[in-house]
Amino acid sequence: MSKASVLTIRVPADLKHRLALIAEQQGVSINQLAMYMFTKEIGNLEASQNISKYWKDYSKKEIFSDFDEVMAKVKDRPVPDWDKME
Repeated sequence: MSKASVLTIRVPADLKHRLALIAEQQGVSINQLAMYMFTKEIGNLEASQNISKYWKDYSKKEIFSDFDEVMAKVKDRPVPDWDKME
């Protein structure tokens, strides 16, 4: 684990209050909640960038065509009641 460093950020009072409420509900400190949220959001942004880089050379038509090709290989089967959209 890398050495911790201090980051001070300014947030609106309302946001701090909301963070405090959620942290209390989760039974963690505001710092732990903020670390979790920062880590999760940064991971999401990095994943999104990686996906965008991977697909940048493909057209929407190619992507959907490949998807349709894969889905055509899936066997028809009854859909269980719990998995039906209503």
